[in-house]
Amino acid sequence: MNTISQNKLRLHRKKRVRAKISGTASMPRLSVFRSLLSMSAQVIDDTKGKTLAVANTKEAKVKNDVAGAKEVGMLVAKKCIEQKITQVVFDRSGYRYHGKVKALAEGAREGGLKF
Repeated sequence: MNTISQNKLRLHRKKRVRAKISGTASMPRLSVFRSLLSMSAQVIDDTKGKTLAVANTKEAKVKNDVAGAKEVGMLVAKKCIEQKITQVVFDRSGYRYHGKVKALAEGAREGGLKF
């Protein structure tokens, strides 16, 4: 019996969602990556293929937990506001909108980003 890993299932969900969402210059994509050691978020303009802003738990000097994820969200929002980016499309990368991913999104909203 073959079993499919959780990460392969997540990547399949990510591919399905990425076929529908894309970031533009006026409304870039806020992509989330979560691992066992850290969490990161980046704002991407897919038309140019450029990353506009990046924040992670190491840069924010916080733990990899729900409170740390919220700080990462606020940090990436602060960097976006400095570049005059106020609206983004949220890309959860196949993760459930729960726990750290939800906290990052709420932190970004508190920081001034609109989804």
